[in-house]
Amino acid sequence: MALRLVSDFDLRKDVLPWLRAQRVASAAAGARGGGPGVLENNYESLRILNVERNGNVIYTYKDNKGNVFFGLYDCQTRQNEHLYTFEKDLHVVSCSVNSDRTLLAVSLVHSTEEGRKNELQPGSKCLTLLVEIHPVNNVKVLKAVDSYIWVQFLYPHVESHPLPENHLLLVSEEKYIEKFHIQVIQEDGSRVVIKDSGHLPRERVAEDFVWAQWDMSEQRLYYIDLKKSRSILKCLQFSADEKFNLMFEAPLDITLSDSGFKLVNFGCDDLQDQENLSKHLTLCVFTNHTGSLCVCYSPKFDSWEKFTYSVFHFHKGHGKTFTAALGSVDSQVTKGLTFLNLDYYLAVYLPGHFFHLLNIQHPDLICHSLFLTGNSEVVDMLPHSPLQSLSGSLVLDWCSGKLYRALLNQSYLLQFLWNTRLDCEKMAVLHCVLSCGGDRRFLEAKIIQWISENISTCHSFDLIQEFIIASSYWSICPETSNMDKLLPYSSVLTWNTEIPGITLVTEEIALPFMKVHSFKGYWEKLNSNLEYVKYSKPHLHYNNSMVRREWHSLISEEKTGRRRSMVYVKNILDNATKVISNLEARNLEPRLTPLFQEEDNHQRLLMGLMVSELKDHLLRHLQGVEKKKIEQMVLDYVSKLLDLVCQIMETSWRKHSLHPCVPHFSGRASAAEFKVFHIMTRILEATKSLFLPLPPGFHTLHTILGVHCLPLHNLLHYIDSGVLLLTETAVTRLMKDLDNTEKNEKLKFSIIVRLPPLIGQKICRLWDHPMSSNIISRNHVKRLLQNYKKKPPSSVIHKSSFSVEFLPLNYFVEILTDIESSNQALYAFEGHDNVDAKFVEEAALKHTMMLLGL
Repeated sequence: MALRLVSDFDLRKDVLPWLRAQRVASAAAGARGGGPGVLENNYESLRILNVERNGNVIYTYKDNKGNVFFGLYDCQTRQNEHLYTFEKDLHVVSCSVNSDRTLLAVSLVHSTEEGRKNELQPGSKCLTLLVEIHPVNNVKVLKAVDSYIWVQFLYPHVESHPLPENHLLLVSEEKYIEKFHIQVIQEDGSRVVIKDSGHLPRERVAEDFVWAQWDMSEQRLYYIDLKKSRSILKCLQFSADEKFNLMFEAPLDITLSDSGFKLVNFGCDDLQDQENLSKHLTLCVFTNHTGSLCVCYSPKFDSWEKFTYSVFHFHKGHGKTFTAALGSVDSQVTKGLTFLNLDYYLAVYLPGHFFHLLNIQHPDLICHSLFLTGNSEVVDMLPHSPLQSLSGSLVLDWCSGKLYRALLNQSYLLQFLWNTRLDCEKMAVLHCVLSCGGDRRFLEAKIIQWISENISTCHSFDLIQEFIIASSYWSICPETSNMDKLLPYSSVLTWNTEIPGITLVTEEIALPFMKVHSFKGYWEKLNSNLEYVKYSKPHLHYNNSMVRREWHSLISEEKTGRRRSMVYVKNILDNATKVISNLEARNLEPRLTPLFQEEDNHQRLLMGLMVSELKDHLLRHLQGVEKKKIEQMVLDYVSKLLDLVCQIMETSWRKHSLHPCVPHFSGRASAAEFKVFHIMTRILEATKSLFLPLPPGFHTLHTILGVHCLPLHNLLHYIDSGVLLLTETAVTRLMKDLDNTEKNEKLKFSIIVRLPPLIGQKICRLWDHPMSSNIISRNHVKRLLQNYKKKPPSSVIHKSSFSVEFLPLNYFVEILTDIESSNQALYAFEGHDNVDAKFVEEAALKHTMMLLGL
């Protein structure tokens, strides 16, 4: 299953055994009316009423006499506690207990006659009571009205000591919300009573609303009121200092009726007809620690063929409306739509029809979200009973009395990755798996194994490219706020392929209007997201375009023998040294692949430039983060890019049992070397378009395998098209390893003529062959004659060292000799002091004789 439901609480397992034990103890003691009462066969009355901010669960049940009992399950100690008993046959609407467990607020209505105990009398009076329970003492009536009331104690964020004042929210069906201030005092030692219970201060928090949702974890109240038939979403933040603030107002493009009324997460509401859930609209708000704000909305269901729902990504400035095909007309919708909060994702689930895992951190492209429909087992993986998404990832199945923590099932998703055939699903699942965290090294190894087996099966995007970018992103971004806006998330910038079973419409939406000016925590992050949407266009995601230009400039200067300040180049190369040191410090295991065994200045320049540019990029846009921390993040990020390439190489090397030493040029290539060469070529393709650095030695190893695996004409085509890059190390080894057979001579000459001039001159001196002498001579003559000015001819012609008299050659050599003698200091250079006019003369004659077949 793509989702893993981890049970935090189960009425049947965590409460029933305790109740039975209490019944036995009570019977043995001959107790009457005390304790939790006698359940006998009335276990079906046991149900959850509320889950408080600290995770404690309040539940209720009735004995065979109809008495109503309230209990609490402490999620920390995993112990049950009896709170209070009403010795009347009443139906509980809502219940809440304060953080100190000294006060119990409860809303009750009278039950009907026998046989209809779970239904309500029309217009029945609702009693809202405040009960002292430490110990059980006075009962205060807060409300006695003909409309339903829901209650919820506020929980301060600091719970280190008992608070003298408690705050209670009362939500009325008449569309207003009040906040009661309740002071308590201690009497007779530890007894806690309400101070001045006859005059409890209250204030109106909200009114004329049609929908409200409580966030127990963050102590926030979201509600919608209608202004001129327009839905306005508002949020109140309650804090520990007894205050609350209106944080924002946001217009919602949805249709709500002012005659309707709906509450979300104010306890477990069983007043609605659960069999008709599919006919009612669904609306809920989800947030996470990154500053996201999503409103999920599904209108009333009116078609058996399709299902429509919308997600408004306020932190991104746009809303998305999805229409999912339901298949055959016979497959009727009998259950309601469920939205689940999964941190970086939210799940949309319609039992028996579809499962949609929506990426809320990066919702722009539909391919980054997973949509499953039809007969897939994933579609039926969750309970078919109504699920209630609480704060965070908590999910309540109130029918079965179970409280779950919903998590992405990493092992299932990895297996799904192997089995899926659709590119869109591969993309979505890859990101889902990486977002799960855990043992990243193990996870990356599993993904690399999958990539190596499926590298040619994906046509819409490059698997290696996407893996490198996504894994590097997830290794850095969760640690620092706003990094998701600055680092690339995916190699894919557009997606035009349809996703089977679903269509999408994206529209810009009005941003929330923040009503406060000082932000902390979540609100600071949300405001940062909103500011980014307002002012940061185009996007600020880093790319290597500047690095590409600067690197090409440095390489061009190198080829012409000119280079800017040595201090600048040294700083760039020092950056690369830091990256490699950082990489080696994090990976202590010995490597199988023969990488990092040469300097490879071109790749080091690329590494160093990327470090420099990325650091400048983050320093410009990442506010409030120390420079030292940014520098380390940059080193970690670039090191990660290199490490992922090394991991792919290591996996391939190990899989095909290649020797850890660099292969020799001589001998025939094995099938294993062919496969490794193919993987390396795909790595090069993936990194080249993004201009990412490669580990030093990569190009040398790639070239050696290319010489091994490819016929000469293919090899030269790979070199000419830039797939194989000739390094000095690789060509030097080629000249030394291969003898001068006709086939090898042809190969060597074809390689030499494709080398840059400076490297070519060095390599020619390693090859004792007339062809290399000819090349050296040509280069020497070209250098001498570049600035030559014709002088009057000398009357003396020196004879050649050869016995052959060839006047044009003799005259030409004389000119070269004169230039050399007059510019000896200028043209002497390291390693070429034995190349002179005499050498040129001998090389020319030998070449001529070879051409003539003499």
